[in-house]
Amino acid sequence: MLKKIIISLLVVLFTGVPAQKRIRELGLKPGVLQPGKQNSITDVAGVLVGHKTIFKGENIRTGVTAIIPHSENLFQQKVPAAIFVGNGFGKLAGFTQVMELGNLETPIILTNTLNVSTGINALINYTLQQKGNEKIQSVNAVVGETNDGWLNDIRGRHVQESDVLEAIQKANTLVGEGNVGAGTGTTCFGFKGGIGTSSRKLPQSLGGYTVGVLVQTNFGGILQIDGVPVGKEMKKFSFSNQLLNNVDGSCMIVVATDAPLDSRNLERLAARAIIGVGRTGGIMSHGSGEYAIAFSTDVESRIQHQPEGSVKNIPNLHNDYTSQLFLAAIEATEEAILNSLTMATTVKGNEGHLVESIPLDKLMDLLKKYNRIP
Repeated sequence: MLKKIIISLLVVLFTGVPAQKRIRELGLKPGVLQPGKQNSITDVAGVLVGHKTIFKGENIRTGVTAIIPHSENLFQQKVPAAIFVGNGFGKLAGFTQVMELGNLETPIILTNTLNVSTGINALINYTLQQKGNEKIQSVNAVVGETNDGWLNDIRGRHVQESDVLEAIQKANTLVGEGNVGAGTGTTCFGFKGGIGTSSRKLPQSLGGYTVGVLVQTNFGGILQIDGVPVGKEMKKFSFSNQLLNNVDGSCMIVVATDAPLDSRNLERLAARAIIGVGRTGGIMSHGSGEYAIAFSTDVESRIQHQPEGSVKNIPNLHNDYTSQLFLAAIEATEEAILNSLTMATTVKGNEGHLVESIPLDKLMDLLKKYNRIP
């Protein structure tokens, strides 16, 4: 820890740029809509996020991230949800039931590719032990992944059920970014990727709703930031050296909103989040799984596991009032991806592989060159 502090101080001393900063702290304000108070997915009231970071020895660089829509019994008080697939080269457990029934009944777990089953088992145990769930016999655990095998000994499957449960138990409104949780061993655009988050708060004239996004970035393409060809300028982009190791990987996107959306419009919202990937230069390559999971926290829209009657009247935002939410999802996804890059630090991991963080001093020079910041 002391070594990291000293390195950070030296970076500030010689470059004037701290080792980790969110993109807005660098002076850039992506999009036109305003972020929420924390510029985080937890700006959507009730949403909690927890991480378990596993960084051991020379080869273990992995972890778990848990996203919880609300703090009550989620199985008994399900939330409307939907999933959109940009490119399906991935292992998203629980996908078909969410799409068939239009709801979410467990927290969302993100981890590495070979520990998806661990996440499923942990979510089942977590749900079965909750008060009120003593008689349930089916649990649709939702677990997403990216492949962190470049920096992590992924074949060792080092994530344990206790790690998943710890991430859930630690969940709160303060979201760590960069090399944390499920983003500990990921790579993005050839730089160190990780966890990123952002939000947009619509003005009252547009409904006053909040859209929050969390991403686990592990994909490639040609990085651009607010239209600045950063990857090209830094001479670090997919296919530039005829290597594919910075192209594939996957991106998991979780979109939360307090707007009263049904599963149909939540799927439309999730689809727009994929546009945010494209705005950063992501190409959704052959071996990269891009998934967006969207849910609504609107209390009146919850689906009771044991309904009081056969018909439920719930609010449902009219189609004509969804466009502003679509824009919010695009902007928040774009900014969350950028935060995952600028908040990450250089990591050396499995088999001595080294993935450097994006150099913030050079990034700021480029943003100034293209008149994006003063």
